[in-house]
Parts: sequence; C-alpha cells; structure tokens
Amino acid sequence: MNIQENLASHIKQAFQSLFQMDISEVALQPTKPQFEGTHTLVTFPYSKATGKNPSETAQLIGEYLKENSEIVQDFNVVKGFLNLSITDAVWLESFEEARQDTNFGRFPAVQQKVMVEFSSPNTNKPLHLGHLRNILLGHSVSLILEANGYEVVKANLVNDRGIHICKSMVAYRTFGQGVTPESAGIKGDHLAGKYYVEFDKALKKEAAALSEYLRELPLDSPDREAILKPLKPEDREKAEKIIQKLGEEPEETAVKSLQSALSKLLQDHTSLMQEARSLLEKWEAADPEIIALWKQMNGWVYEGFDETYQKIGVSFDKIYYESQTYLLGKDIIEEGLAKEVFYRKDDSSVWIDLTTDKLDEKLLLRSNGTSVYMTQDLGTADLKYQDYEVDKSVYVVGNEQDYHFKVLFKILEKMGRSYAPGLFHLSYGMVDLPSGKMKSREGTVVDADDLVGDMVWIAKERTDELGKTADFREDELQVLYRMIALGALKYFLLRVDPKKRMLFNPEESVDFKGDAGPFIQFNHARISAILRTAQEKGLDWKAENYTDYTTLKPEEGKLLRQILAYPRKVQEAGQVYAPSIVAQYCYDLASDYGTFYSNCSIFQAESESAGLFRVALSEMTARVIKQGMALLGVEVPVRM
Repeated sequence: MNIQENLASHIKQAFQSLFQMDISEVALQPTKPQFEGTHTLVTFPYSKATGKNPSETAQLIGEYLKENSEIVQDFNVVKGFLNLSITDAVWLESFEEARQDTNFGRFPAVQQKVMVEFSSPNTNKPLHLGHLRNILLGHSVSLILEANGYEVVKANLVNDRGIHICKSMVAYRTFGQGVTPESAGIKGDHLAGKYYVEFDKALKKEAAALSEYLRELPLDSPDREAILKPLKPEDREKAEKIIQKLGEEPEETAVKSLQSALSKLLQDHTSLMQEARSLLEKWEAADPEIIALWKQMNGWVYEGFDETYQKIGVSFDKIYYESQTYLLGKDIIEEGLAKEVFYRKDDSSVWIDLTTDKLDEKLLLRSNGTSVYMTQDLGTADLKYQDYEVDKSVYVVGNEQDYHFKVLFKILEKMGRSYAPGLFHLSYGMVDLPSGKMKSREGTVVDADDLVGDMVWIAKERTDELGKTADFREDELQVLYRMIALGALKYFLLRVDPKKRMLFNPEESVDFKGDAGPFIQFNHARISAILRTAQEKGLDWKAENYTDYTTLKPEEGKLLRQILAYPRKVQEAGQVYAPSIVAQYCYDLASDYGTFYSNCSIFQAESESAGLFRVALSEMTARVIKQGMALLGVEVPVRM
C-alpha cells in the first residue's frame, strides 16, 4: 500500500464532502518530531475556499478522516497544521509489502541517460584527499541515479596536457637521472608528483637568487633592464617599487617580505619556467622526444591512478583525455561567429558578451588562434553528447569553478544545443585538514594511498580495542580492517552536504558510537549475529507466523516507519545529487535500531509472535542498511 497516495485520496474526498471542493494535488509533509503523527497537511492555503480559518479547516478534515478513513487512527491540530496518525495495521501491511518487494528502494527505468563526470585529475601528481571527495561524490551520485532508474555513464576527463604537466617533465629531465617507478620502488603517480614538487622548489630557489641579484644591480644596469623587460607592465611597475623600497628599508623582516614578493614576481621569468614553456610548445608541435617522455611519464601515472581507483572500489565507463579534446571547440567558435553569438576583436581574438545575463565578456579564442579552457569544454560537451546522447550531464567539480560553468552552460544555451537544459554543475566545497589547506606543488597534500593506509591502521587499533575478533583468522581480520577503514573514509566525506566546505579528521571518522561509518557497520554486524542466532534456534519469521501481532510498540513503529521511508530518501538524494541525504538516513536508521534493540526484547519477547516480528524487523533493517550504504560505495560486514 502506498500510504501517501492512499491518504491523499481520502483527503481529496474530505474536501469534496465537506466543502464541495475538487483539489488536484495534496501536499503532505512529515510531521515534526515534537508532535504526534506521521503525515501533516498544511491547511492555510485552503482557508479562503473553505470559508473557515486554518484551524477550523484542519479540525473538520481530521474528524472526517478519523470517521471515514480506515487508515487514519487519530489526528491533532496545531494552528493550521493537521497532523495525522496512521493505524498500526496499515504500517504492518506496508511493511510486509516492502519485505516481499525485491526491488524495494530501486525505481523502474525512466528511459533517460545521465553522464556523471568526476575525478578529472592532472597527470602531474597522485590522487589526494581533495580528489577523494570528488571521486566518492561522483561515484555515489552515479549509484543513486542508477537506483532512481537512470542509465548512468561514469566519465573521467583526465587533464594530461598543459604547463603543469611540463613542469614535472622539466624537473624529471633535470633531476631524474633516468629513475623509474620500478627502480625507485614507488608508484608512478607518486614519482611524477615528486618531480612536480621538485620543480616548485627549484623554481623558488632560482627566483630568489634572481631577486637577490637584481637587488644588487645599479639602476642603469643593462642586466637589470633585461631581467625586468619581459614582465607585464603592471608586474614591472610593482618590481620597480619593491627594488626601490629594498634600498630604503633597514628592518630585516620587512626586507625579507619585500624580497619574497619580488621573488614571486620573477618566478614566471626564470630559466625553469622558460624551459617548461618551451616543452609545451614542442609538445604542441609533436616533437618526438618530448612526446615520448610525456607518454612515458603519463603511463606511469595512469598505472598509479588505476591502482588507487581499484583500492577504493571506483571504476569508469569512459575516459576522455584533454590532449584529445582541447582543440575540439574551434569548430564551435566558427559556428558561433557565423551565428553572431560570438564576435571577433581587432586583434583577432574571439569573445562572447554575457553582460546582459549578469555575467561578463568571455574570451573563447586567443588572438594567435590558440584555445583556452572554455574552447575545450565547449568541444568536449559536444563530443560527450555525440558519443552517448545523454539527457543529463553532471559535472562534479569544486566550487572554485562555479563561474566557469555558469558561462559554459549559458554559451551552450545561446548556441542552441538541445542538451543544454540537462547540464548541471555539482559544485562542492573543499576539504581542509586540522592543519589547514593543502597545496600540491608544496607537497603538503594528503596522498590518497597514504590516507587509506593510515585509515586501515586506525581501524585496526580501534577494532582490536573492542576485543571481539578473537575468532577471526588473520586474512579475515585484514578484510575487516580495510572494510571499516574505507567505510569510515567514504561515509565521513559523503555525510556532509556537497555544497559545504568540510574539515576531515581521520581519527574522528573511525567511531563505533557516533555519526560515523563504523557505527552503522557495527549495527549491521549486530543484526547479522541476531539473524544467525534466530536460525540456530529454528525460528521461522515468515509473515503468517506473526499475523496476530497487531499493536506496535513506539520503538517498533518508529523503526518500521524509518525503513519505509528509504525509497523516498533515495528519490530525494537523486533529485538534488546529494549522497549526504542517504548517509544521514543510514545513520538515523542505525540509531533507531539501537533504540529498538535496547527496549524490545527479541529472544525473550512477551509472545512468540512478537519475537518473530522483531526478527523480521531486524532482517529488513539490515537489508536496508546494506542497500543504503552500498549507494555510498560502502560495504557492511556480517561479523565485527
């Protein structure tokens, strides 16, 4: 029985009978916890039509339903809010229907295809904690959309070209001495990341030396002019002022601050940066030596990425590479010029004016004909649609790119792309550590592989402290530790609304009693133990064996209603792309089970039918916990 639809139908009858009103839709909402009831009808919108104030309207409808509807047990009115209590018989009937439904919590196919693009790493560094939030968010959204009946394509656009990649290549050529992942004994993505950090260190060192040298030069020195000439006019002006202050400022701390500022201005003009730009030009010219090095280092990184993805249980249906897509948008530029959606400036650069859309003017093609990121993203959007003809396309990208995606979607709309209305930017907040913000080039990020290893160690310590794994084999313990570790990590990163910035604390995430993955996993293991005991006792908890159990205890009713809310929560999470809704639900369900377990005896129940019903209720709780946590990418143990 669909209680919501059934109740809505009876409310329509009440309006017709009491007020001769035909209402097309009935908007019911969950009753607030502080009031009796489960479903609430807000009567304020109907007062004018009924000729009664909201409280009177609610009272009359409540009385009608209690007398004429077999599903309404009681009601109460709080101002214009009609709170309805449903009979236990209806809840029990719905519970049995849910138990028999093998697709409970999964919806029929909606005949729509969705692409979820996530991860999108750069090939100059390993995956880190920031990537993990992106990856786990995208993966979970994909699973939730599948549960909602969509055909989902999981895509990954790898940023495998550009100046940042060339920085790692320069450092490897300069300092690497032919080292390989095998000879160094480290993963390939870690090796590339090491040289990205080395480049930054060497760059700062060279810029600092250049800054010191510049400081000592006479004002009329040709060398001084040669160093400052390549700077942008505004940067050159800043450099001149800093040099002048350096000659005047006696205080040591002030000198250091000025020296640091000058060094930053000069970084872009060091020999290392010149070499990186030279490598990028050679790459774009398909220089065989540079392409070979690029393929070699990227190959190492891909092997490392694949190992990490496998470790955290994530896979993709399609991988796009920026090196293959960055030129695709040029045809769209020509199309936009022909349609007069874009315009060309005197220097031959191409722009779009979005000021009337409360955005700004956006560069789409440089004056020398080279692409910018927007050019590439326009082309890739077309390519993705050509490949899969998706109805929706979800981009999982951090909120620092909010403006970029507003512009991208608006351009595609103005270009008349049929798929434009289905584009969505799943914007999420950054992840901070207790120690502060992470920086890849400075080597202060939390590496994903290291983090998983640390989480496994914490999970081992916490599990061993409980002292309940004496009968586990060593191989079983290793599986359990990893399951708890990944469950803690994934749940902690997904329980927060995607829009919010979050603080990740590994120690806090492995908690067997609070709002954490291991707490939910523990409850699933506890229920599994109860079911094993029930089987050992020979109990048969089929519905017909407890048909005489008709009056629910408050803890049973609350748990049962929580179970039945699962499909609605899956639907809500799919509508707003928020795994946090499922995470919160799983925690609430596990908490409600804990309360039920403490107050309702199972094997020493007041009657045989009560005990059998409680076993059935436990079994269904475990089933829904397993399904809900699976939508977060989390496994749950049967022993713990």
